[in-house]
Amino acid sequence: MTFELETAEHPDRLRRVAIDPVSRVEGHGKVTILLDEHNKVHQVRLHIVEFRGFEKFIQGRPYWEVPVMVQRLCGICPVSHHLAASKAMDIIVGAKKLTPIAEKLRRLMHYGQMLQSHALHFFHLCSPDLLFGFDSDVTQRNIVGVAAQHPDIAKRGVLLRKFGQEVIRLTSGKRVHGTGAVPGGMNKSLTIAERDELLKDIYQIVAWSRDAVHLIQKVHSQDPGLYNSFGTFRSNFMSIVGHNGDLDFYHGALRARDDNGKIIFDGVDYQHYDRYIQEEVKPWTYMKFPFLASLGKEHGWYKVGPLARVQNCNQISTPFAEHERKAFIDYAGGMPMHAPLAYHWTRMIEMLHAAEEIKNLLHDDDLLGSDLMVKGERQREGVGVIEAPRGTLFHHYCVDENDLVTMANLIVSTTNNNQAMNEAVRHVAKRYLHGREVTEGLLNHIEVAIRAFDPCLSCATHALGKMPLEVELVDVEGQQIHAMSRS
Repeated sequence: MTFELETAEHPDRLRRVAIDPVSRVEGHGKVTILLDEHNKVHQVRLHIVEFRGFEKFIQGRPYWEVPVMVQRLCGICPVSHHLAASKAMDIIVGAKKLTPIAEKLRRLMHYGQMLQSHALHFFHLCSPDLLFGFDSDVTQRNIVGVAAQHPDIAKRGVLLRKFGQEVIRLTSGKRVHGTGAVPGGMNKSLTIAERDELLKDIYQIVAWSRDAVHLIQKVHSQDPGLYNSFGTFRSNFMSIVGHNGDLDFYHGALRARDDNGKIIFDGVDYQHYDRYIQEEVKPWTYMKFPFLASLGKEHGWYKVGPLARVQNCNQISTPFAEHERKAFIDYAGGMPMHAPLAYHWTRMIEMLHAAEEIKNLLHDDDLLGSDLMVKGERQREGVGVIEAPRGTLFHHYCVDENDLVTMANLIVSTTNNNQAMNEAVRHVAKRYLHGREVTEGLLNHIEVAIRAFDPCLSCATHALGKMPLEVELVDVEGQQIHAMSRS
């Protein structure tokens, strides 16, 4: 499937709508839409126009610097990059299996990351659309409006994220860009006081996480027609799954299914991911387009993230989250759910699972232990894969005899969802743009479709939804027909 639709009868009459930049996205992106003289959508593209270059400037650096360096890719999910790189460097130093204490501390750190990131995205970024409506008054459709009309929901969102950040701080040393994980293990454990500090609040966090799942269930039930059809398209999906097919964010084997839920591959060691996943480059964006090699470019693209993970696993190990997973599967009638807005529902199931796992780990005295490091026979190449909040994250490195990185390949979660986001935007544009004047509400519909995938966001600019947005409708001669801006 491609983004190019049927050829226009009069291509010289095509008009172009541009959303530049897309708000609430980490970095810079834009959407372009081509319309014919009847306002029929002929092409939709999501462009990522910012070049980061991490894969190149990591080269030549000592391998032990990488887990700290690469997390600068993102201020929202640095822990995910920190751990993925650390797992790759575990292979480099020959640490095929960490000590139980080190792995549990890393898992605790990662569950804190999932909790805080999912809470931030759902409550701060998406709840205004879900609670007030996509076309609601823009002055109300933000976190301030949520705080005014739904103060309990807003407060819980803030405190859930705060708790997740505290878990990160106590395991990695800092809330953002910590240093806790190192090649071969961890450099710190918890003290009794730190463990008890988290224990006193965890049961309330679990309760609020359960309430969040029920909130999004209620939103879906109030307008199932909208939530089941908005931007919906069919695709493959992929994630790692843990032992016995459990949902596992930290470690597992790669599993992919087709749009009907049939297994494409399973039990794949992610050290060999490049045998199963290839990447395509397009001239109009800096973001690559991954696809499953066995299916090819046209049919091999896929979704990752909460919607894929919750439907790809066999079960969830924690009881409350497993109950909610079964409820979601029943809601979908036992078949894969492909609606982008269902990402919010599965995101809250994952947040609940993370809270339950944090509770379980905090009762494990291993977190207080001191056996934190292991090493073995030195290797030249290593791959680290982890389930970041937004989806499967690949870090692949080669290191020379001087301990310097010679090659780095990163496939980040948002890249894995690249074509899926393009498809969602195209479907929404075709449904809502036909014959209509460009309005702020229309722009928000397109952004809602992108936002459902939780693409990497910038903390400093999205909190109140005030990033500038400009849309111009121009003819093929470049003359402006209509324009709208939001400052």
